[in-house]
Amino acid sequence: MITTIISFIIVFGILVFVHEFGHFIVAKQAGIMVREFSIGMGPKLFFYRKNHTTYTIRLLPLGGYVRLAGSADDDDDELKPGVTVKLQLNQQEQIEKIDLSQKSNLFQGIPVQVTSADLVNDLFIAGYENGDESEIKRYPVNHDAILVNPEGIELQIAPADVQFQNAPVGKKLLVNAAGIFNNVLLAIVAFTLLAFLQGGVASNSNQVQIPHNHPSVAKQAGIQSGDRIVAVDGKQTKTFNEMATEINKRPDQRVTLTVEKQGQRHNVTFKTSSQMVQKKKVGMIGVTESVNKSTMAKLTSGFTQTWSSTKLLGSALWRMVAGHFSLNDLGGPVAIYASTSQATAYGLVGVVSLLAWLSINLAVINLIPIPALDGGKILLNLVELVRRKPLSEKVETGITLVGFAFLAVLMILVTWNDIMRYFIR
Repeated sequence: MITTIISFIIVFGILVFVHEFGHFIVAKQAGIMVREFSIGMGPKLFFYRKNHTTYTIRLLPLGGYVRLAGSADDDDDELKPGVTVKLQLNQQEQIEKIDLSQKSNLFQGIPVQVTSADLVNDLFIAGYENGDESEIKRYPVNHDAILVNPEGIELQIAPADVQFQNAPVGKKLLVNAAGIFNNVLLAIVAFTLLAFLQGGVASNSNQVQIPHNHPSVAKQAGIQSGDRIVAVDGKQTKTFNEMATEINKRPDQRVTLTVEKQGQRHNVTFKTSSQMVQKKKVGMIGVTESVNKSTMAKLTSGFTQTWSSTKLLGSALWRMVAGHFSLNDLGGPVAIYASTSQATAYGLVGVVSLLAWLSINLAVINLIPIPALDGGKILLNLVELVRRKPLSEKVETGITLVGFAFLAVLMILVTWNDIMRYFIR
């Protein structure tokens, strides 16, 4: 169990880090301020600030985020009238640090009750100094001033010239697409690494191998490594997956396989064995896919496997859209944990395989044009390109909130379904 938990945290952490790093690095290159790069959710455990970005590690290893200046979730620097802050000035009498945390031990400064403030355009804070309501004092704010939020985390303020919504639409589109691109890249790397760990790449032809020192009813029936199984009970099978699918449907049943050996075909009839997979009995005959062990096959497998996985996921999504939707087709953190438990039984190979599969899953799911997902944000960018102006902030915020609400409800349903599937039923 400890191994599963550690593997889950590592796999989930890599997925989140790689995805968010895509947004982070492209935003940096585009001149958009990244105010916070967080791994994990919930209460902070650690933070470090460098080059205008605060890096945080949070308690729950179930996600993460990049907070872009001026984005919908960037509201830490809102100074409402009546709030009391502590200000630290530089030698030019400009505010260089603003404390919203109400923690007395952070730094020595001037207590001010805010009457008005603008940390975006005019860069000032006005208010009553030391409780003296006879005079409103106005302080200029340095462009690179630091704000200490209520959690005690230091963040850079976000003037208009570094905000996400003020960037050209092309740059915004690249930032929104960067996380998806990084997950595709991670899948390619992981599938390539997997090929080297396994010593080769499954050819996905109908040619089979007989494992050494492993009980095989196919071997007992006379099937040998290098033979091709071209049909199962008369149904043609062009690939190993097609053959395996037909065999899985026939646990402990007699089957007739059409076997091709050196260009000659003959039929072999025998009884399959069976195995329990996810509480379901499936048929087995004790063969594996033929493997291409060439270096070129290993190097290119990352691209071919990623493309094959993408097509498989695309087909699954299309079936869901076409009216065959089931919560069992989706999985959240509980399903990922259960999959991690199964993957760790196969050691490093299983964990790397899971990482590759989850990464391309994350990329494809994020392409769905649902508000709050990257695909929804990209769609809004495309609308902006066509209209030659962005949607109003009110409309865009409303669309995003609807998307968040939909995803929240879906996540609750998926999580409950996963708990029932993997731990109760």
